[in-house]
Amino acid sequence: MKTIKKSLLLLFNITFIFLITNIFINIKVNAADDLVLKIYNWEDYIDEGDSSNHQNSVVDDWINDYKARTNKTVKVVYDTFETNENMLNTLKTGKTSYDLVCPSEYTIQKMIADDMLEKLDYQNGSYQNVENFNKYGSKYLQDLFVKENMAEYAIPYMWGTLGLIYNPDVVDEEDVKSWNILWDENYKNKSTAKDSVRDTYIVGVIHVYYDELMALKEQFLNHDITKEEYNKQISEIMNRVDDETIFLVKEDLLRMRNNIYGFEVDNGKSDISTGRISINFAWSGDAVFALDSAEEDTNGELLLKYSVPEEGSNVWFDGWVMPKGANKELAQDFLNYICQPEIAARNMDTIGYTSSIAGDAIWELANDWYGDEEGEEVDLTYFFEGTLSEEYLTDGKAIIKVAERGRQFDAQYPTEEVISRCVVMAEFGEQNDKVLTMWKEVRSGIIPIAVVIIVLTFHVILIIALVIYRKMKKNKHRYLHKNKEVLQKI
Repeated sequence: MKTIKKSLLLLFNITFIFLITNIFINIKVNAADDLVLKIYNWEDYIDEGDSSNHQNSVVDDWINDYKARTNKTVKVVYDTFETNENMLNTLKTGKTSYDLVCPSEYTIQKMIADDMLEKLDYQNGSYQNVENFNKYGSKYLQDLFVKENMAEYAIPYMWGTLGLIYNPDVVDEEDVKSWNILWDENYKNKSTAKDSVRDTYIVGVIHVYYDELMALKEQFLNHDITKEEYNKQISEIMNRVDDETIFLVKEDLLRMRNNIYGFEVDNGKSDISTGRISINFAWSGDAVFALDSAEEDTNGELLLKYSVPEEGSNVWFDGWVMPKGANKELAQDFLNYICQPEIAARNMDTIGYTSSIAGDAIWELANDWYGDEEGEEVDLTYFFEGTLSEEYLTDGKAIIKVAERGRQFDAQYPTEEVISRCVVMAEFGEQNDKVLTMWKEVRSGIIPIAVVIIVLTFHVILIIALVIYRKMKKNKHRYLHKNKEVLQKI
């Protein structure tokens, strides 16, 4: 009996120890799981540090900062994507989950509509756990996110405009003030358009409704309508996707297709630098890169410019969102960290795009890049309002003096007048399939430029090979004929 009791007691102790051990292991594992932040961002879209100079990445610095504040260790899984569509497909498979993702504006709209996102802790117009965005986020972008019903779901990251890069040595600056230049036969085969249905569609809409848009602009300049009324009305026009508009845009884009050099996604920046084209329809972030590259590659001889046409354009942005099931505490802590002006300046300095964050560090960076005491005064109060120290203000306004206008500075910081005619392009909604069908018809029969070059190169090689083959065959025939004559004489 004692042996049985001892055995039962031993079994109980072993079971108890096993249960307690498993409880502690589970607690430890769960705690570790809770301290993993999974981020999904565009490639090359954050300061990744420099190991050769022992410089940490922004992610590593946040990990250290979080440890110092909470005494907890957090691990970050950082993955990248190339397109919004690839990112969405990854999320929809359900195989991989993320706590933070950085899609573009139309994808954010779609994710909200499809109930794919967690809400930020946002109350009474203020972020409860991303206080740095309340303090340093550009008022312009804060208001824009409220207007577009995105404030509860997203924090803007980088932003900009859609415009035209051009070579002022061969393009008349008056002509490039209008999107009509893409249809202008004087510039046939001298321009490119984006191989993107959204970006090229809005240009088509602007071209179709040119007269209507310019009439509204005149009313605005004459103070017959307010800036808010003007922007609201042009936004309605530029976001038209009714059947008639889709048909008219298709007809216009088919005509444009026959006038431009081709459609491109990324090589337009290099094509305009090498002189293959003179006008490149581009996002402002790419414009800054193209202008910098052309200037550096030509030792300052090629000074490209950037223009946002007078009819109006698209204002784009990429923003941080939390997919369903995200670790909201960690995600918002990371967002609060990167919304510090010093951190935003690091990211902006690394990738070249314009941060949605204002504040002293961003102002200092802009002045370091573009400031010139002898330059033209530009009022950027609309963007920096409420975020700068008194020492940076001129009579209460954010005034920067810039030497070169129409170049990198204007691509990064459009004036309030330019912004007044730029709108957010809405998701196509129920008309999406019709717009995509239209785009396929516009693109049908168009062979990508790269493919054309490859095919032409192949044909040249084939012709050369054929010529060599025929010459060799002819020489062989002569050789045999000559030897036959020699043999006959013998």
